[in-house]
Amino acid sequence: MSIGKLLMLAGVILTITGFVISYAPGLISWFGHLPGDIRIEDENKGVFIPITSMIVVSILISLAIHLFSYLK
Repeated sequence: MSIGKLLMLAGVILTITGFVISYAPGLISWFGHLPGDIRIEDENKGVFIPITSMIVVSILISLAIHLFSYLK
């Protein structure tokens, strides 16, 4: 795949992600609220480590890549 096609694909994915975040935030409201996500908050500072959410995202991306390569 050429770099131009790869950049166009990345642009389309970013555009779709932007629309989902802007117009349907309920679709991604699960992110950061799964069991296993670490959230430590103090009076003036906070730490957020989305371990479980990142595992789910990684699995979804891996499945999409495998599906794309299978269909190609």
